[in-house]
Amino acid sequence: MDEGSRQGFVLPKLLRRPARFAGRLVKGEVNPPRYANAIATSLLIGSSLLYGTIQGGHGPDVVKALTSRSGFAVDQVHVAGNHETSEIDILDQLEFDGWTSLVGFNVDSARERIASLPWIEKASVRKIYPSTVEVNVIEREPFAIWQHGTTLTVVKRSGEQITEYTGRAKAKLPLIVGEGAPEHAAEFVSMVAADFPDIANRVRGYVRIGDRRWNLYLDNNVVVKLPEYDAKDALAKISQMESESGVLGRDILSVDLRLADRVVVQLTPEAADARQKAIEEEDKAARKRKRETRA
Repeated sequence: MDEGSRQGFVLPKLLRRPARFAGRLVKGEVNPPRYANAIATSLLIGSSLLYGTIQGGHGPDVVKALTSRSGFAVDQVHVAGNHETSEIDILDQLEFDGWTSLVGFNVDSARERIASLPWIEKASVRKIYPSTVEVNVIEREPFAIWQHGTTLTVVKRSGEQITEYTGRAKAKLPLIVGEGAPEHAAEFVSMVAADFPDIANRVRGYVRIGDRRWNLYLDNNVVVKLPEYDAKDALAKISQMESESGVLGRDILSVDLRLADRVVVQLTPEAADARQKAIEEEDKAARKRKRETRA
């Protein structure tokens, strides 16, 4: 019985042969294989380097360096679906440095960065081995330009803001103005365009008043004041007046439709003066005719 057995300790079966070999090696009973010291030293240095790399957080860099030099460096990027977003902005979000390896490239992080761009609604990023990245995006659909204060912002139908308006590219979008306009504009603007296209074609701005009702600013600076409720009925009334008498093309400042039983038309100062003079002339002529009748 060996010493370990006499003391009540027995090595596991798998370790007994290596233990006996190690004992014989220490006693000089076994000659080590050729280059054993060099191999052991290499293993020790390699394991130390691997441990230091992992502990220092340099593993991804090592993998990147090895794989990029083995034919897996990204050298092609295909971008599709972008119209408002420049391809350069999308490429910037991929964060390639010229040695980026497809093996260690994180598509989830890249997708999140691309989706953070103002116009991007959704994004997908796919790796195509050995060296290609494919990016597909769906952009937000602009609905109107919202003026709040001195700021112009492009918004979606839902009222969600997309980005600041900076150019003429979206000049044909409806202009909506005032607090609460983005949240209520979609249904109202669509109704005007569908049911009263002649009026819609002349509207230059839809102005939200007190977040309760709308004013329409036309291309000749006439303001159509709509009621809080039954705006469609009011528009039908002014549409009929326009077809019968061309009221919106006259010398007026505004048409007030807020009262259900009447239409109030405000004349321009020039038209008001002309009307006043006409009334005075008519009154003068009436008095003259009355005097002549008495005589």
